[in-house]
Amino acid sequence: MPDPATGGILGPMRLPELHPADLTDAQRDLRDRIVGGPRGSGPQHFPLITPDGALTGPFGVMLHEPALGAPLQELGSALRYATGLSDRVREIAILSVAAATDSAFEQWAHERVGRAAGLHDTELAALADGRFTSDDTTEQAAYDFCRRLLEDTSHVDDVAYARLRDTIGATTITELVVLVGYYRTLAQLLDVFDVGVPDEQR
Repeated sequence: MPDPATGGILGPMRLPELHPADLTDAQRDLRDRIVGGPRGSGPQHFPLITPDGALTGPFGVMLHEPALGAPLQELGSALRYATGLSDRVREIAILSVAAATDSAFEQWAHERVGRAAGLHDTELAALADGRFTSDDTTEQAAYDFCRRLLEDTSHVDDVAYARLRDTIGATTITELVVLVGYYRTLAQLLDVFDVGVPDEQR
């Protein structure tokens, strides 16, 4: 039924889907940057656009507030395509956030990306259960650090920091801190606006 605050037709989420014909200039510019950027031009491990042209997941939410959505999607693009994180480490980190925040969309989307990055079904199940282990020192240190950041008391003391710096380096530490913060933000947006897995993918 129509939502009195927006005049739109509410679907499974709390914000109406925005279709190409509905967009303001700022929203259209943001949509073009999302669809025309590396997310839209690279391998499509999960649908970025619904059959009727709306953006899926957090991108559909970003479109409602382009002043915030534009820099937010740029940060996400940088984290996904411009860091020194290996594909496996990046997806291990993202899926650790998805598990800790119980984010159905992020888990659904990034399990698919994770498989393309070389994560096996047993590893994906372990990530979903919060019990991932790896023989690779960097992967294990990155996972343990992300889990620590996601705890309520996540203070990193000097001893823990020195150990982590010696294992993965200050640059990777920075990248993981920002990644966890970014994907926690997305998970909260998805939760607040009740955005789940697209109906056609269930």
